[in-house]
Amino acid sequence: MALCLVAALCVGASHAHASRPPAAAIATAHPLATAAGKDILSAGGNAFDAAVAVSAALAVVEPYSSGLGGGGFWLLHVAASGRDVMVDGRERAPLAATADMYLDADGEFVPARSLNGPLAAGIPGAPAALAHIAERYGRLPLAASLVPAIELARDGFEIDPVYTRLARWRRDAIAASPAAAAQFLAGDAVPAPGTRLRQPELATTLLHLARDGHDGFYGGEVARLLVAGVRAGGGIWRLRDLAQYRVVERAPISARFEAPTGRWRLVSAPPPSSGGVALVQMLHMLSGFDVAALAPADRAHLLIETMRRAYRDRAEFLGDPDYVDVPVARLTDPRYAAGLMRNFRMDRATPSPPPEAVRAEGADTTHFSILDTDGNRVAATLSINYPFGSGFVPPGTGVLLNDEMDDFAARPGVPNAYGLIGGDANAIAPGKRMLSSMSPTFIESDAEVVILGTPGGSRIITMVLEGLLAATGLDPTAGGGARDWVAAGRFHHQYLPDEVVTEPDALSPAVRRSLERRGHRLSTAGRPYGNMQLVRWRRAQRQVEAASDPRGIGAATVIEAAPAATVSNHRRQPQTQPLRTTP
Repeated sequence: MALCLVAALCVGASHAHASRPPAAAIATAHPLATAAGKDILSAGGNAFDAAVAVSAALAVVEPYSSGLGGGGFWLLHVAASGRDVMVDGRERAPLAATADMYLDADGEFVPARSLNGPLAAGIPGAPAALAHIAERYGRLPLAASLVPAIELARDGFEIDPVYTRLARWRRDAIAASPAAAAQFLAGDAVPAPGTRLRQPELATTLLHLARDGHDGFYGGEVARLLVAGVRAGGGIWRLRDLAQYRVVERAPISARFEAPTGRWRLVSAPPPSSGGVALVQMLHMLSGFDVAALAPADRAHLLIETMRRAYRDRAEFLGDPDYVDVPVARLTDPRYAAGLMRNFRMDRATPSPPPEAVRAEGADTTHFSILDTDGNRVAATLSINYPFGSGFVPPGTGVLLNDEMDDFAARPGVPNAYGLIGGDANAIAPGKRMLSSMSPTFIESDAEVVILGTPGGSRIITMVLEGLLAATGLDPTAGGGARDWVAAGRFHHQYLPDEVVTEPDALSPAVRRSLERRGHRLSTAGRPYGNMQLVRWRRAQRQVEAASDPRGIGAATVIEAAPAATVSNHRRQPQTQPLRTTP
């Protein structure tokens, strides 16, 4: 495998094959969100309208993973122009935030302060992103694309076992907020699977957003309720925090690489995500090896060593590019990657410094992938950080707030809730976006397009790497189809702690023994992790596949193109009737 010698911010259009897909496809982490996206496509919407519908529906049915009180990254490909762009809807630190706000009088980090309650919440970006995508890229009005989510919040849905398990884990944080407890618990108890969850206050907030767009959330009655609730609960938000929030359109990270299946182009998330930079670094580090031909133990060892080095750079260099100088060009230069591998040995692990104490990791975040019949595509990864975020709902809003402030480096060298260390580049500052591992990604060749991503905290980037290696044939053991790729076993190294975390059956006993002989310390995750959502368009075969990770409860669907129908009006009215209720 050999990467081309250019890997940098992708500011131009893609020149990939211009044919149109024979079908649309959606893969999301929840069947009701997949259905919402399908409804909007059927109503004449494009992939971007469907992305708005899916994002909003997930905010209702997956409160443990994302929501209006959180944020995310929406990676878009606009087929008509060939342009790739990332809509950065990441949360921002409140303007009253300080670098030491989560330290005690002795300067020690107090984890609970950045995880529970309104002090842990950054200013949400998801509502602004939905309004922005609908206005700039959608074919339907925002109000039309929000209809499925409003109906789900108003009429309710039956909760699933995932909801029950994660609500049980976060019950104390939820119970500490009376509005959150009323919304997500049954008295003091966690509701059983099958219980119908209705969220009328969230429906009203969605109606404000539908009616007034960006200003319906960041101004007016909703903003007043959010700030009043946060401040009454001990938080530091002000109305100007909300009034000043804006999404940022960023040029994605891009690189080209060779694989057994041809020449591929990677497009992924730029800072404040660490995903795109780390993926390019790891691909460059792999470029000196015939990865597909390696024995399984050698391939696993090589991947672990590239992960180790990329995560080390993540800790030192990456942060919000609007606040710090992130050396993207240097970090993604093939010559720099070659330098990182100078001390690599196939027979021996490279030690990391002794690990800090690491707090427990939780399941979090969500991802979806969408392709429409015009060739537009979306890969979006959204989050509120910990399951059920901060556990806090400002009364009267139905909006569960994130605890993304934990993604900052509260003190250099001290790990966050996912064991990730950070430096001054990711220190807390007023208005700053916190570093993220979310890595929505496209890979494409003349023959294929793959849209992929996953939740998983610090493990997101390595899961995406393993997925793209499988999809391009660089890992020939993973199988040849979308379902194989999302189901394949996973392992992970993040520099600190110095250990390889594997799924229970990801590595054979022989491979594990070989890695241990080379000096790797292996641990097995308590359960399978991740929830990859993937869409594949095989141009040459005129086939579209969609796959939802069997580890989750998601759903993937392929929607055949309508025989002759086309949508000529950019703002065509939907077939779905908008709700007549007003806030």
